[in-house]
Formats: sequence, C-alpha cells, structure tokens
Amino acid sequence: MTALLELRGVGVSFDGFRALNDLNLSLAPGELRAVIGPNGAGKTTFLDVITGKVRPSQGEVLFQGRSLLGLSEHRIARLGIGRKFQTPRVFENLSPRRNLELAVSRSSAPWELLFGRLDGKSRDKVQRLLAVVGLENLAHERAGGLSHGQKQWLEIAMLVAQDPVLLLVDEPVAGLTDEETQLTADLLKQLAGDHTVLVIEHDMDFIRDLNAPVTVLHEGHVLCEGSMDQVQNDSRVIAVYLGQATD
Repeated sequence: MTALLELRGVGVSFDGFRALNDLNLSLAPGELRAVIGPNGAGKTTFLDVITGKVRPSQGEVLFQGRSLLGLSEHRIARLGIGRKFQTPRVFENLSPRRNLELAVSRSSAPWELLFGRLDGKSRDKVQRLLAVVGLENLAHERAGGLSHGQKQWLEIAMLVAQDPVLLLVDEPVAGLTDEETQLTADLLKQLAGDHTVLVIEHDMDFIRDLNAPVTVLHEGHVLCEGSMDQVQNDSRVIAVYLGQATD
C-alpha cells in the first residue's frame, strides 16, 4: 500500500542541537499510530516539520506523494493535514454548535462566517459531529463552561469538520479524568479509517487503550516500532525511559 505520509532522512538543527536526526517514518491511509518518547525526543519538532512550522535542514517530507517542503502552514492545512495542540483552542464565548458551524463553513468572508446560514448538508454534519463527541445535550451551552475533556473533544470535532485526511493529535489526554481518557481513546479509534490519525502522548495506559502500532522516538530518530507490548519489553526503550543499561 502506498504511504500517505513519508518522512525520509529528516534532520532539524537549532543552534547546533539536533532536534531530529535522520528520522524515517511512514503512515498508511486510514492508520491509527501512536508516537511516544521521553522529553526532548523530538516529538513536537516532528509535528512542526509535517505542518510546515519548521523546515528541515535535510531530508524529505511527502504527503500523498507530494513534497511539503517550502509550503506555508496554511497551504499544508488545505492539503488535508489538521493539527490539534495540547491546549484546547475553541471559541469559549460561543456554543459548541456555533464552534462547529464556523469550522464547517467554507467561507473566508467575515460577514458570511458570522451571519451566513449553512446548507442542510452542513447542518447535518454539525449534528453528526456533536453526536460523535458526545456534546449533543450541551450543544447550546457556552463552550467555556465545558470540562477540559469536553473542550478537547470539541476541538477534535472542529478539526474533523474540515475533512482532514491526516489528523495530528498532540497530548489529547493531559489533565483528563480516567473516564475522559477512555472516551478519548474510543473517539480516536472511531475516527481512524475515515482519517489517518497520529497521536503523541505520554500516558501509557491511554496508548495501550488505543491498541495501535507504536513508534518510539529518541534523540530525534525512530528507536523502535511495534505493538505496545513489544516496545515496552524492548531493552532499548527500557534503557531510555528507566536509565537501565542494555546488554
């Protein structure tokens, strides 16, 4: 199967520090992939390279066979790459429904965004997304009054509303309750297939709940890949996380 996303020999340096070092990684269409690694492993820089925030000093980044190098962040987003940051970014003074209506709207004109009416297909899409993230009963409440987890789900729904092919999700369960964490895992598993979903997270129980292939980053390159059981029992991963010597 042709890869949806490929990073080939990607390197990034900041004032002599190698944030990414010969990073090679590929994602298949519809795949759910978890990426883990200790602090400083290069996880955020990895996402920055994909979305055009950082340009690599070497290597290639291909999306659907097209090079992303040199493209602006907004052009990359329009190609079908959506990114969710760790801190929810929603319009807190608006309702969840209105947040999603703005996300679904294809207009860039301020007047149309504020006062334009959605067609029936778009309204159905908003309703479906509210149901997917469990916010139907809170659709008309102020988004600022939602719990942290509910805001995370709303932002994920806002990204999905824009029909991304690839969804990049950065630490979605930080600060969530155990129940919210489980529901977030269920949501991301539900989105995979229709979308390719890449998740960066530190919560190992959450990663296990995803039941997805895991890529471990260390010092800017891929240390190993496999199931959660495989990577947790890999001597190199144990050494990185626990500081134990490997044979």
